[in-house]
Amino acid sequence: MNDRFLKTGVFLAPFHALSENPLLALDRDMELLIHLDRLNYHEAWIGEHHSGGFEIISCPEMFIAAAAERTRHIRLGTGVVSLPYHNPFTVAGRLMQLDYMTRGRAMFGVGPGSLVYDAVKMGLRPEDQRRKLDESLDVIMELMQGRMVTRKTDWFDLQEARLQLKSYSQPMMEMAVASSRSPVGAVAAGRHGIGMISIGGTSDEALAAHAGNWGTYEESARASGKAPDRRKWRIVTFAHVAETREQARQDVRFGLEDFKRYFSEVATFPIIPPDITTDPAEYLVSSGLACIGTPGDCVRHFERLWTGSNGGFGGVLLLAHNWADWPATQRSYELMARYVHPHFQRNSNELRDWSYNDARAKFQTAGAQSKAAVQAAIDRHQARKG
Repeated sequence: MNDRFLKTGVFLAPFHALSENPLLALDRDMELLIHLDRLNYHEAWIGEHHSGGFEIISCPEMFIAAAAERTRHIRLGTGVVSLPYHNPFTVAGRLMQLDYMTRGRAMFGVGPGSLVYDAVKMGLRPEDQRRKLDESLDVIMELMQGRMVTRKTDWFDLQEARLQLKSYSQPMMEMAVASSRSPVGAVAAGRHGIGMISIGGTSDEALAAHAGNWGTYEESARASGKAPDRRKWRIVTFAHVAETREQARQDVRFGLEDFKRYFSEVATFPIIPPDITTDPAEYLVSSGLACIGTPGDCVRHFERLWTGSNGGFGGVLLLAHNWADWPATQRSYELMARYVHPHFQRNSNELRDWSYNDARAKFQTAGAQSKAAVQAAIDRHQARKG
């Protein structure tokens, strides 16, 4: 466990109540990334959505380009580009450009598209989206490695397509596939040896499904001659922390009801069942879907994810939910960075603890000797003056 290192970050859809000024909401999303950069979070993944009114970033690449100019360290990924919505040649070119513009801080996350309303508006059949994810990703992997592709399907036709730029990142831009309950994302990610982002909750049932999908990833990777690496696996969860559990529960009353309504009425799967009407925060905590409590509670929540993964994983991403108002949200991320992350990053306070305890153990002897030496110096000085 002392060698365990979990990368930390956010998965920013984002989620904004319909009553909010959209300009200020987007500004706050940018402020969040700047805040996380200062707090040494490792990465942020930005979503692509075109419908529903709640998740209002439609071009994650554009948002990442702006964020890269305002941050110094945090890595920025598309979370995700919905591949069936795009020609694979042009989307690969855009991300390769972003690789250069961010000096290698950009990451390329892909998926089939999560909001069915987006697909319907583009005339796409939901049953085709996962097939098109596979077809597009196969091409994009070739393109991102500088190869030439000639391939025709029922939705794109590439003739000697090749990108103009070699990858800035070496050996290539980091990539990942979103995976929920179905094994499609795990099979695709494993086949290409790229990362996997597990979305879909962290209840006991969901964790078992995620662990099962990682097993599918390993099988797919080995069948394709790739070595599976758990450090490429990220799990998405919910958390909001404060100094006390009571304060955390009070904080989330600000926006939890709007969030619940959106996932009950619009989003594909309800996170909080519609019949949970009295205390949705308690439901989220008791089901294991979220930590709403203290930093200590969050440590235990992350440990539960680690145990449920059946072998560990490489990164934990917080779904940026806007349950609390902005000051409480900032405070939550700060408390996690200060008091939760060190437990999961090679126990980064271990040597400090050892050094403190070593000094404390020697206090009675070395401390007494030091006091005696100081007193002796004072006595000699007084004697000279006398």
